[in-house]
Amino acid sequence: MRIPLLLALVLICLLAFSPGSSSPSPSKAKSFRTLLAVTVAPELGRRSAPWTSSPPRAAPAQVLDVFWSDRLDGAPSAGFSDLHIKRWQLKARSSRLVSLERGCGRLSNRLASFSDGTRACLRYGINPDQVLGETLSFYLSRLLGIRNVPALALSRVNINAEQWLRVRQDVQGSQWADKPIVSLTEWISNLTDVVTPPSLRTEGRRLHPLVEDLANVTSQEMLELVQWSDLILFDYLTANFDRLASNLLSLQWDSRVMERSTNNLHRTAKGALVFIDNEAGLVHGYRVLPMWDRYHEVLLKTLCIFRKETARKIAELYKSQNVANQLLDLYRTSEPLASQMGFLSEEHAEMLQSRTDRLYKHILQCKAKYSK
Repeated sequence: MRIPLLLALVLICLLAFSPGSSSPSPSKAKSFRTLLAVTVAPELGRRSAPWTSSPPRAAPAQVLDVFWSDRLDGAPSAGFSDLHIKRWQLKARSSRLVSLERGCGRLSNRLASFSDGTRACLRYGINPDQVLGETLSFYLSRLLGIRNVPALALSRVNINAEQWLRVRQDVQGSQWADKPIVSLTEWISNLTDVVTPPSLRTEGRRLHPLVEDLANVTSQEMLELVQWSDLILFDYLTANFDRLASNLLSLQWDSRVMERSTNNLHRTAKGALVFIDNEAGLVHGYRVLPMWDRYHEVLLKTLCIFRKETARKIAELYKSQNVANQLLDLYRTSEPLASQMGFLSEEHAEMLQSRTDRLYKHILQCKAKYSK
């Protein structure tokens, strides 16, 4: 009886590994393991995510925990260095203006040219709050270590001052108020438009540390997604509705708005995203927050991957509970006209801290969900 039993076992093994078997071939199995390459990330409380019936697969090697890898995080293409900012501000505050032309958005704005050929967007806000919002948004980006906002300097228009003498007639024909404070932001040439990434464009928009979110992304697209993660946090913190949030609102009557160029966002030839026109940030954005906050929350919930440096700074600002004071110190130290331009109201300073706290807790929630 033992011999027939042995033959039966051999026959079963041959059938199981025959060409007609449903088991994967060695090459396919290897390919699948290579795709995953890491263990499954545990879920908080061991519950499945709402979008899947099983625990989500962990992300590829470009993501560590809920942070971009060091190779992506420190990419040299992303933004303007501190040295560049200081040099540009010095030039903008000391160089003579030679022309003011129509350009840079609103009719009251001007494309300014300096004697050395440097150009800048001169922004004269509909009201001073817009210039203040643009300025404080810039300094907040530097406080957070987000390097995608172009250099900015304030200037008081004075046709009798040496810097403004050669554009006296242009100023007199502009119908500006007497001696207003305007912002000068660095003009970046050869910019291209930017479309929302596919992972954030569809109805189930999401950028989480999962294979299905990142497996088919090219290296260049990955470098851009790192900057998008900063952009979502930055616009949430400043409550800037004039970029991503406005696109979500427009979906009600324009289903393809996400497939077109994103407002106030461009790309340099080196691949750095440039966050321009931040006038709606902080001051005006906080004033109209009840109308826009649900869109900011939707965008925040799409994101669960962060730059380590940005997340570290948010944690520091949460623990210190003095983000407005730190912003004020940087602003006053770096901007000679800060005392004349003003700062956030007490109410808006509290809003800034509250939104910083919200970001910190959101990052903790992502870590609890996806940390190994």
